[in-house]
Amino acid sequence: MNSDGKMRLAAYYNPTGHHVASWRHPRAQADASFNIKHYVEIAQTAERAKFDLLFLADANATREAAVEAISRSVQFVAHFEPMTLLSALAMVTEKIGLIGTVSTSWNEPYHIARKFASLDHISNGRAGWNIVTSGQKAEAMNFGKDDAYDHHDRYVRAREVVKIVLGLWDSWEDDAFVIDTKSGLYYEPSKRHDLHWSTDMYKVRGPLNVPRPPQGYPVMVQAGGSDDGRETASMFAEAIFSPHLNIPQAKAYYDDVKGRMKKYGRNPDHCKILPGLSVICRPTQAEADADYQALQELIHPIVAREMLNTMLGHRIDLTKVDMDGPLPEMPDHDGGHYASLVELGKREKMSIRQLAMHAAGARAKNVIKGSPEFIADYMQEWFEAECCDGFTIMPAYIPGALDDFCEMVVPELQKRGLFRTEYEGNTLREHLGVPRPENQHVDTNQWSQVPYRLAEAAE
Repeated sequence: MNSDGKMRLAAYYNPTGHHVASWRHPRAQADASFNIKHYVEIAQTAERAKFDLLFLADANATREAAVEAISRSVQFVAHFEPMTLLSALAMVTEKIGLIGTVSTSWNEPYHIARKFASLDHISNGRAGWNIVTSGQKAEAMNFGKDDAYDHHDRYVRAREVVKIVLGLWDSWEDDAFVIDTKSGLYYEPSKRHDLHWSTDMYKVRGPLNVPRPPQGYPVMVQAGGSDDGRETASMFAEAIFSPHLNIPQAKAYYDDVKGRMKKYGRNPDHCKILPGLSVICRPTQAEADADYQALQELIHPIVAREMLNTMLGHRIDLTKVDMDGPLPEMPDHDGGHYASLVELGKREKMSIRQLAMHAAGARAKNVIKGSPEFIADYMQEWFEAECCDGFTIMPAYIPGALDDFCEMVVPELQKRGLFRTEYEGNTLREHLGVPRPENQHVDTNQWSQVPYRLAEAAE
């Protein structure tokens, strides 16, 4: 549990909502993917409710699946590029954190460092980077490759990219730019630090041509349940979006990642683990159940099949199996959505069709539906079990389900003393209770909180 006893809340935005059929709901914005007014509205709604941050998912390709499924879906078909969108939202919000997803697989480290440093300045210290690797062949084919890097290589590359980005953010000391018009000195030369990074994968001289970000480093965010993902999170992450479906799974993950942080000399309280929670809140349980069932009935069977196929990593061809039979024996995998779905299907003795409908409705995340008191009880139980530091709220449809959560659940959490009533600071680091890092060239002890020293990293 957080040292201040308060939950942290992230608002996760698939454009029309988390449910795969959300775009068809009457209280959703069907054209949300390319409607800037929609994004302004939901960002301001989350800020009024005192959310810590909003988070935008992203991919560098249209989702690869059967055309008849894609044409009936909305996610990762056509949508705004997140850094452009977040820069616009920074102008119409004042406090809420702004998290963008940028892949380490298909972006140069210099580009990543420059974009997030710029967003941190534009937003006055509210930027965060969701660090992802890209495993889709469709993305690779947009960047001159025939296929994605394999799983382990993606994480090796990701760790190096993060180290380079951190080094570039330290190109300038905080007070390097004196801008003294009388003397004619724009910056102090001794406070510039070129990176001179050189390995087989990357060569980056530096310095970054943006001053040091207001937060020192934008907040580092990560999601991933595999062993490689957990290790990377324990090295760098200051917030984690996790996929676990029950308290024992979430507790095991929480203790594992926080334990791994200690071996890198990091304070476990400096990383907030926020499980995903797809929410439908209505005044009564009956109304919530009816709303969810209506959404489920809007799922096209082909979309459900393709969603499950994607989450199972295309390990079986679902077009050639009996959808009303059980999952066949599946190969082992080291965590994440795949393992959770396989375990759920076996435990609940679900047919492939039933599992597909579940996966499509929840995108393999927890679904909670009910009255505000019921949802607050659920969240409180998880929080007090010390298996999370808060939640990533994924409204089933937007703006309607987001409005309901903010108007009904947030006041209930506040009444119980579990969530802030006002922002205590101005930056995302202040919201999360994560300290601002000093520049490594000024504070030689800075790297006691991260797993390497830049001087050693490229050797």
